[in-house]
Amino acid sequence: AALMTGRYHYRTGVIHTSRGGAKMAGDEKTMAEYLKEVGYQTGIFGKWHLGDNHPMRPQDQGFTETLVHKSGGIGQTPDKPNSYFEPLLWHNGRQIRAQGYCTDIFFDAAIEFIEANASRPFFAYLPLNAPHTPLEIADRYVANYRAMGLNDTTAKVYGMVENIDDNFGRLLKRLDTLGLRENTVVIFMTDNGAQHERYNAGFRGRKSHVYEGGIRVPFFLQWPAEYPRPAKSDTVAAHIDLLPTILDFVAYQGLVPHPIDGQSIRQMLHRRTSKWPDRRLAFQVHRGLRPQPFHNSALVSRRYKLLGHPGTFGQEDLPGSPPKLELYDLLADPAEKHDLAAARPELVRQFADEYRTWFASVKASRNFTPGRIHLGTPAENPTRLCRYQDSTFVNGKPAGWPVKIATAGRYRISIDRGESQGAGRLHVKFNDQTRSRPLLPAGNSATFHLPAGEGTLEIWVEEDGQGRVTITDNSTLGDVNLRLL
Repeated sequence: AALMTGRYHYRTGVIHTSRGGAKMAGDEKTMAEYLKEVGYQTGIFGKWHLGDNHPMRPQDQGFTETLVHKSGGIGQTPDKPNSYFEPLLWHNGRQIRAQGYCTDIFFDAAIEFIEANASRPFFAYLPLNAPHTPLEIADRYVANYRAMGLNDTTAKVYGMVENIDDNFGRLLKRLDTLGLRENTVVIFMTDNGAQHERYNAGFRGRKSHVYEGGIRVPFFLQWPAEYPRPAKSDTVAAHIDLLPTILDFVAYQGLVPHPIDGQSIRQMLHRRTSKWPDRRLAFQVHRGLRPQPFHNSALVSRRYKLLGHPGTFGQEDLPGSPPKLELYDLLADPAEKHDLAAARPELVRQFADEYRTWFASVKASRNFTPGRIHLGTPAENPTRLCRYQDSTFVNGKPAGWPVKIATAGRYRISIDRGESQGAGRLHVKFNDQTRSRPLLPAGNSATFHLPAGEGTLEIWVEEDGQGRVTITDNSTLGDVNLRLL
């Protein structure tokens, strides 16, 4: 979300990665929308993870060519069942069975997109799902790493990375043969530190940590026409800076509907500034839909870094105040081994005050409210609502979907009951109004009138003699299809 908008993710409606937290508000303006506005062809090939329903899908947010999987990864809810080989994917809104290995497929599609648009401006976005779990890759990519004595998990991860390397080299070679390399901006980066046990440059922590091992990642940018000589920078920058930098590259002068947190690093890359001003960058990641101050957080400058409640990613609630704070000198101690909080209380207070100001600012944007799914629109009918991925969870239980019903009318509603097949009733609650319809044994659908408006839509089954059927696991049980008749 931050990469696409130049805004901290909390401002966009994205709170975390599942259970209602990964739905970006449809009124956010993405990099694809900006570039499409100034004449670019836009394509995405891989992982979106900002909402699987209108108006949050990539085709709703500026992409003219889309080849994606649903949710956060191939084979994850609601993308089940699926595989990295011959995966079910969504091409321009229609489900297809692709042939081959997922990373190869995404690069093939991106290269075809570039070839088709070689004579005009294009933006190809390749957010890969690999090397995320499940760890699936051809044995020929794994054998060498097993032979080195690495365990099977690490060997597969390295094999998946090697496959990415092969494909990235293939893409660069095609840019060369098309004569596009000189005036094409090519960016390679990753989203977070290592998920599994593997090389992490000596940094502390891994994915989900706010230590450097979780948040410091490589970033490479190549544009021979603009930057003819190699250069390296240790200046602090982040994902929020990419969008304003790209807008600077294309001299964008149009509408920016929401304030952007990032800043263009174009001049920094040119080394045209004698001293890039120091700044503070904020990071926070956790489970749950109720962000709390200092929850697994970091405030980073070029030299110093304040951490709040580090290691609490998996907790939805924090212990009471005062917060657990750690302070590190990144220039002297990049591995974050020596906590300076007790020795530098004045610096801790300064950074903590700046963090509190940031937290209040991002909260003020949307009050940590995820985006709403729109129902009854020509853009998507029927609509499939995923219980685990998109329903709001309260105290570990699904509590309905935040929706906007664009069109009042009769909706055919079906629910995935799995092996729960007894007779009962299908209940639909929209805001404060609840209705129900009988279900025969093995029945799963009924027709309801839904009014237009915004609110929470809750749908569940009560079986005769059993009461309400509550499903909390990471599965497709409880998923719902709605069709405006």
